[in-house]
Amino acid sequence: MATNILILDDEQNYLLILEAMLSDEGYNITALSDPETGLAFMDESEVDVVITDMKMPKLTGQDVLEHVKKNFSHIPVIIMTAFGSIESAVEAMKVGAFDYITKPFANEELMLSVTKAAQFAKTQQENRMLREQIKDRYSPNNIIGRSKPMLQVFEMIQKAAPGNSTVLITGESGTGKELVAQAVHQSSPRCDNPFVSVNCMALSAGVLESELFGHEKGSFTGATALRRGRFEMADKGTLFLDEIGELSHDMQVKLLRVLQEKTIERVGGVDTIKVDIRIVAATNKNLKKAVENGTFREDLYYRLNVVSIELPPLRERREDIPFMIDHFLVKYSAENNKKFEGFSPSAMDYMSAYEWPGNVRQLQNVIERCVVLTSGTVITTDDLPAEIKDEEAQFKSAVDLLPTKINLAQALDKIEATLVRRALVHSNFVKVDAAEMLSISKSLLQYKLKKYSISGK
Repeated sequence: MATNILILDDEQNYLLILEAMLSDEGYNITALSDPETGLAFMDESEVDVVITDMKMPKLTGQDVLEHVKKNFSHIPVIIMTAFGSIESAVEAMKVGAFDYITKPFANEELMLSVTKAAQFAKTQQENRMLREQIKDRYSPNNIIGRSKPMLQVFEMIQKAAPGNSTVLITGESGTGKELVAQAVHQSSPRCDNPFVSVNCMALSAGVLESELFGHEKGSFTGATALRRGRFEMADKGTLFLDEIGELSHDMQVKLLRVLQEKTIERVGGVDTIKVDIRIVAATNKNLKKAVENGTFREDLYYRLNVVSIELPPLRERREDIPFMIDHFLVKYSAENNKKFEGFSPSAMDYMSAYEWPGNVRQLQNVIERCVVLTSGTVITTDDLPAEIKDEEAQFKSAVDLLPTKINLAQALDKIEATLVRRALVHSNFVKVDAAEMLSISKSLLQYKLKKYSISGK
């Protein structure tokens, strides 16, 4: 697609020359002698690059530049100026002009400047499209869930996103904590700035410090050049600290200082660097218990836990499983160039009844495996992994998921709730059949559904 260039100059000769030259190079040119008309044209048309003279009646090139920077900040502006007005052109560069050329200009100089501006405009357009794709992918609307627990998560995302307060996302491994962090960022005023992610468990303490704070050249063996850390990379944006519960005591102290003072120092450096970032942290640990045990600082915990979003495990929002299955089936079918009608009813029953200790990540993996290995158009129970169909293993998994310290009455309640839920699934949610499977009356089943807050569909 050709680059659209708007030329503004009250001298007709220059308009004709520039239009002829740039048209021959394949650019789409709009040449106007009235700058006010030009600005109105920008409101209605697609413009990629602006070339404007500095001295014009009604509006100056400086006026044009300021209007473009305010309303179309992604569009590069090239200033044309007479030799005696270079000083004003330099001032325009400080304000944000892409380049300036002096009249009379050499054709090669002009073409080089325009080529660079066109390349810059193309890059800006690609970046805007990428940001829109990311925003769409990570918007709360694309986190799958219609259950009550997930509706509460969506509500918290919408409430938390507009502010700058730290957000702590908790939940088991595989529940989608980074997806929620991305959604908070993309729904916030910082969405056009970087989202930078760090896994605190994946790096040793020394490496993590350099990764977060950066380092100066020569600060340690192997530091052959200055390196900006993740805090600096995330400036004006969001820094996501995953597995925050794994931070060493020293790193907890340093993170607390950043949260309090909004400044950092690179490893081996002495300069204080201001950073404007929002911290979103996540953990699958119970940080409150870690505070009680003395392994996590209480002051840091309260700094991080200003807004708390708890992600439920998949087994506590089973009504979302069929929707998630449909979503991932479409995704992996397209990636593998296959077509599926869906899961058979019995296969769907097994998928809905399974405990999913690995949560959404495990569900996603199982569906991808089924898509790759299934030859027909319907995924049946024969296509499912053995652990999904092993009811004894499922029951054992349900028991293993219980806390080790729990009184017997609570443990039995959890087990009974699992059995009631499984009977409902296997009876296709026909309560009479589910009650028969459990050898209880329908009225007793109704009581247990209410007791355990189980949806009877």
